[in-house]
Amino acid sequence: SHSVAQPVPTALAQVDREKIYQWINELSSPETRENALLELSKKRESVPDLAPMLWHSFGTIAALLQEIVNIYPSINPPTLTAHQSNRVCNALALLQCVASHPETRSAFLAAHIPLFLYPFLHTVSKTRPFEYLRLTSLGVIGALVKTDEQEVINFLLTTEIIPLCLRIMESGSELSKTVATFILQKILLDDTGLAYICQTYERFSHVAMILGKMVLQLSKEPSARLLKHVVRCYLRLSDNPRAREALRQCLPDQLKDTTFAQVLKDDTTTKRWLAQLVKNLQEGQVTDPRGIPLPPQ
Repeated sequence: SHSVAQPVPTALAQVDREKIYQWINELSSPETRENALLELSKKRESVPDLAPMLWHSFGTIAALLQEIVNIYPSINPPTLTAHQSNRVCNALALLQCVASHPETRSAFLAAHIPLFLYPFLHTVSKTRPFEYLRLTSLGVIGALVKTDEQEVINFLLTTEIIPLCLRIMESGSELSKTVATFILQKILLDDTGLAYICQTYERFSHVAMILGKMVLQLSKEPSARLLKHVVRCYLRLSDNPRAREALRQCLPDQLKDTTFAQVLKDDTTTKRWLAQLVKNLQEGQVTDPRGIPLPPQ
């Protein structure tokens, strides 16, 4: 048996590594930072260990946080320019890389870095620079929940992420709504998250009210991918006995009739979830003493 020779790193790959090191060093200096942010954010897909390099290099995370804090003054009053937005979104893209890497995620949470993005999620201005800023910030939180790690949900539940997501779900752009609903869905799919949301009537009713408003909006302006996440949230809520009781009263009619038949005609997964949801709400109906099921309200 002969050992397989390790591929020799090509000259190009080596030059690339050197470039990456150079750009990471350039993040520490305000004069060279903007270009380094741009170059590194372009390369983040092609350098698998970029996250540990960013996290463990001197002053890098501080520089990225400085980029974020620097635009706080442009949030209120809302004066954020396209240039400022693009620049900070490059910094956020690098933080997303750190958030999604298994070697750096725990440290990223322990340092409470997601909290630096919450002021961006609080913004309501509808201009493109703000929409892009919110969407990119949601992307960082989305990358965290995508890992399906318990520590992520535990961290998020200690913060105000649920009301922030609900507000964006109600009034954001279609893309922002989709990411915000995905984040809520991932929180709900975790047992701790479901228990947290169903723990008080206020929390549950806030979530149910926003989901209901979204169904109404979707019946006027359909979006298959947004509807998919909304249905999944409802289906998961129906796993909780108290929420199931409440949903029997407040599930929007549009989910029970043929309103979305056209939108979902090719989406077998969402159709299956919707059917399961309706079935969950019909099962275990309260019956009257003679054993005749009461008609659903």
